[in-house]
Amino acid sequence: MKDLDALFRSVLAEPDLPPATSVFWVHHGTRLAGGGVTYLNQYVLVRVGRAFGACAFEQGALDPAVCAEASGAPLRDLLLHGPLPLRLAALDAYLGQAAPHAEDPRAEEVVLPRGTPEERALARDAAVAGLVPEPDGRKVGLIGVVNPLVAAIHERGGRCLPCDLNLRSTQWGDPVTPDMEGVLSEADAVVATGMTLGNGTFDRILERCRERDVPLVVYAQSGAAVARAFLGAGVSALSAEPFPFSQFSADPTSLYRYRAHGADRRTAGGGEG
Repeated sequence: MKDLDALFRSVLAEPDLPPATSVFWVHHGTRLAGGGVTYLNQYVLVRVGRAFGACAFEQGALDPAVCAEASGAPLRDLLLHGPLPLRLAALDAYLGQAAPHAEDPRAEEVVLPRGTPEERALARDAAVAGLVPEPDGRKVGLIGVVNPLVAAIHERGGRCLPCDLNLRSTQWGDPVTPDMEGVLSEADAVVATGMTLGNGTFDRILERCRERDVPLVVYAQSGAAVARAFLGAGVSALSAEPFPFSQFSADPTSLYRYRAHGADRRTAGGGEG
């Protein structure tokens, strides 16, 4: 698959697309014990059959009133029209319904344990870190800053290049740049959040990693099934966490780890799940 537009076109070519049974949004805030930052996340979600598609969006990128307008609408309409996060969530729902992660033979299921928000966040971040290529001696671009991944990269002797549109420093005071292009030009490997799918930057990240032949790891709640479509076509590894996300439950939930054929299986912490 070349890019997101090509993926949208391939799905739109399918006959008899189902309706989007429901469309809803979640505004969620989290501050973990001992943390100094409250993370505020907004998600739009689309249900198709047995699957939920999801996409995080920035403040003002989507009017929640769209949920009433879009619920029950033909999926084709949602894929063609409206804000990118809504189109992305609809695409994610369709792909997740067509090929559930739990039934994908490439997927390694990681069950996050019952626990507190801190315990579950630690288990999730360890699972994601387990996909990062061994950073010893490498510069690892982190597009969408997650502090445990910053720590995992540093602990293994790598140099983290953090990039984020909203944060300006890591937990340890390291500067965070908003300049994605600089990171993509310098990094020896790239780790990116699924939110890059919904904010329109994913295609550029994919393009630069292909051009420079550097590994790209995606950790996705947003667009987990969408990112999977690029596995082995620019994406080296993927942590796919379909809805309901780990932060919405204290009970065991699953995420699914994927590696492209021949991808570097050495990890930056977290083990094999």
